[in-house]
Amino acid sequence: MTSLNLRAADAGLGFHFHSEFRGAGIVNMEPEMEDYTVELMNTSGMESQNLVDDLSPKKNTVINLSKGPVVGSRKRPSEGNYEKEKEHCIGLFDQWSEAEQVEFVERLISRMCHYQHGHINSYLKPMLQRDFITALPAQGLDHIAENILSFLDARSLCSAELVCKEWQRVISEGMLWKKLIERMVRTDPLWKGLSERHQWEKYLFKNRTAEVPPNSYYHSLYPKIIQDIETIEANWRCGRHNLQRIQCRSENSKGVYCLQYDDDKIISGLRDNSIKIWDKQSLECLKILTGHTGSVLCLQYDERVIVTGSSDSTVRVWEVTSGEVLNTLIHHNEAVLHLRFANGLMVTCSKDRSIAVWDMASPTDISLRRVLVGHRAAVNVVDFDDKYIVSASGDRTIKVWNTSTCEFVRTLNGHKRGIACLQYRDRLVVSGSSDNTIRLWDIECGACLRVLEGHEELVRCIRFDNKRIVSGAYDGKIKVWDLQAALDPRAPASTLCLRTLVEHSGRVFRLQFDEFQIISSSHDDTILIWDFLNVSPNPEGRSPSRTYTYISR
Repeated sequence: MTSLNLRAADAGLGFHFHSEFRGAGIVNMEPEMEDYTVELMNTSGMESQNLVDDLSPKKNTVINLSKGPVVGSRKRPSEGNYEKEKEHCIGLFDQWSEAEQVEFVERLISRMCHYQHGHINSYLKPMLQRDFITALPAQGLDHIAENILSFLDARSLCSAELVCKEWQRVISEGMLWKKLIERMVRTDPLWKGLSERHQWEKYLFKNRTAEVPPNSYYHSLYPKIIQDIETIEANWRCGRHNLQRIQCRSENSKGVYCLQYDDDKIISGLRDNSIKIWDKQSLECLKILTGHTGSVLCLQYDERVIVTGSSDSTVRVWEVTSGEVLNTLIHHNEAVLHLRFANGLMVTCSKDRSIAVWDMASPTDISLRRVLVGHRAAVNVVDFDDKYIVSASGDRTIKVWNTSTCEFVRTLNGHKRGIACLQYRDRLVVSGSSDNTIRLWDIECGACLRVLEGHEELVRCIRFDNKRIVSGAYDGKIKVWDLQAALDPRAPASTLCLRTLVEHSGRVFRLQFDEFQIISSSHDDTILIWDFLNVSPNPEGRSPSRTYTYISR
């Protein structure tokens, strides 16, 4: 009788088995653990002695470990052959294919107890971890490591710098703090505005040159930007601002009906029939455009033209730089109360209850496409995008029209009195009325989402962005509202108005705002600039105002 004592244990597997062979087959099994079966079958007909002397993983040799969890185990005393048997098993294992090795190990693992599984897991866990950020540069793939880390936010980027020196090097050499700031400037108007106003925009969106500061500059710049943003938000909430005032008085002027501004200028339409262009920095009047024979009630401009509507029933198109009149449109029978233009389309509305839709091929080639009728009173305001034209009237309704076909879509009902102003963007319409309220609407279903109350007289002008609604009324007040809270039906009404600004001494006719300022005009013949960025602390919480008075000759 020839016997083979075989033990296998590798990497803490803790599995031992003993086999006894007689002749050419297995004649006896002595399991070392309950329910274990080990079969070694040789179908070649070799002698048992040869099997013992030359056990090798040929194709006709099968080692089969039956599956099943270990219920209990009995350890036999060591006979001092473990190392020899282990090396023999490893030798066999090394000669198998990868698939055979995996199958064999799976069988072994399936027969182990939970404790052994935990031991194996602890052993494998660090082996499976890969520091790919460190490994990629070693393969000449620095750009891939940089690209992966460039998706991190600021907090995660700070943490990544602390992982190891190699991660810190990748972040530094990849200028990832610069890329993070550039990403924020591209996607957030507040960041873009700060970059322009604080002059660090010149260090962005440039390739590596001698003029570009090191990564450490951008690392230290980031928290300063965050601090600026927090200060601006606090100024809006608390009403802290620096006030500048433009006096537009002239002999016959009794109000500033409309305005629009950019970083360089403010263009205003006055009751004295003129359009005045102001330098936004010095507040001086740069140019006066004349030609209308009635008050200038509405205007809009782009980089090429200024388009104005007047109580003289005409629409005029002016060249921005020269102030020359390029076109005069005579269509409406009464005052042109509001207008909007974009992407080759212009919409005007009038006291004559109609809405005119125009095709603008060029400043001198403007043709009437369609007249929309349906309102039963003066149409006070219009707005549009590629999908809808939205109009509001003194008949207390808001009407929605298809932009492409000019067909009527639906009416929004809810205001108790005439509607004086609105803005439309995406699905949201915000309107102000002579019932002293502001309403928020879903344009797709026509539902009123919220009613804002607080003004004491007619709400004359309204604008909103992603954070705020700003409204001006005939009570002389400007109110700042929390838009996100207003869209939340659970928000209490008392929390919606963030601040009320009182500086105008007359009715507020028009306003525009951005992340840093509000610019408003009034029946009191002034234009006010409410600056929430450049605020100098003083006992009253805001800076003294600066006034410029224009006197016509």
